[in-house]
Amino acid sequence: MGIVELQNVRKVYPLGKVQVEAVKGVSFCIEKGDFISIAGPSGSGKTTILNMVGLVDQPTEGEVFLDGKPTSGLKDAELTRLRHETLGFIFQSFNLIPVLNVWENIEFPLLLGKTRVGKDEKKEWIDHLIEEVGLSEWRKHKPNELSGGQRQRVAIARALVTRPQIVLADEPTANLDSATGEQILELMKKINRELETTFIFSTHDARIVDIADHIIRLRDGLVTENRRRDEPAAEACAAGAAGVGVRGARAGA
Repeated sequence: MGIVELQNVRKVYPLGKVQVEAVKGVSFCIEKGDFISIAGPSGSGKTTILNMVGLVDQPTEGEVFLDGKPTSGLKDAELTRLRHETLGFIFQSFNLIPVLNVWENIEFPLLLGKTRVGKDEKKEWIDHLIEEVGLSEWRKHKPNELSGGQRQRVAIARALVTRPQIVLADEPTANLDSATGEQILELMKKINRELETTFIFSTHDARIVDIADHIIRLRDGLVTENRRRDEPAAEACAAGAAGVGVRGARAGA
């Protein structure tokens, strides 16, 4: 079983009197240290899957496992703890705190957790992240003084500040110019290699797909492609007790 595993996951949303099935019995697993692209057109289920892996939404049916442990039935406090200790988030809409400056926004997740970080260590790490995402001259500026691309760079640094096991990124390069986007991808790939942080991208960006070592493609709530670059599909991501492997997309598919 990988660090993330979905087993026969369905997600249905009510839309008036109609039930919309956004994810249709999807199964796959992700290994620790993967740099994975979940790609597909709008409405394919990418963001829905990201939200369920991120514990901000629950499957209608099926199970999401994090580090081998089922997440269904967990109380809100336990879900919050898991999100803080295990996950980092990069949102397309940034979700920065307006009254905090760049440095303070990046610091904020460290203030929420129970893990104590030394003052000097914290400052060095945040300063390093700010430099890496190209915001050294903007560290004292607030979000309303930044461009959209700059706000996204703050969000990326904030997601990395707790050194999470898994970073979930919803279109992280969408609001960045080409050069900055390349720098951000290089930074995330570097952290992926050095810290074995698992990165899971929901993206339309071909550059992310090109450098991903695990690629999942979705269409209409189903997995149409699930492969790793470094090994045959049949051998990738060992199946769990339910027999779900890298080619699992839907029961009977």
